[in-house]
Amino acid sequence: MEIVKNGDVTEAEVDAALQTLNAKHPSDTIYKVELTPNGEYVDIKYYTRKPFERIRRITGYLVGTLDRFNNAKAAEERDRVKHGLAR
Repeated sequence: MEIVKNGDVTEAEVDAALQTLNAKHPSDTIYKVELTPNGEYVDIKYYTRKPFERIRRITGYLVGTLDRFNNAKAAEERDRVKHGLAR
C-alpha cells in the first residue's frame, strides 16, 4: 500500500488513519492512501481495487456473467460461433 503524506502528518496520525480504513475495507483492497492536514484534522483519501469482472457483448447485451439468461438466451450463447485469433 502506498501512503502519500501531503504535508506535515505524524506517524500517530498515519496509524489512526490506517486503523479507520481497515475497519471499513479489507486491507488488500486499498492500494493508495493520501493524508492531508486540515487544521486539527487529517483528510483521508483512499483508492480501492475492485475485482475485475469480464464484460462481454453477447447476443446484443453487455453482460458480466451468464447466470441470469433464460434458457433460450443461454442456448443462443452456447450455439454461437466463437472466433479465435490465428497465431
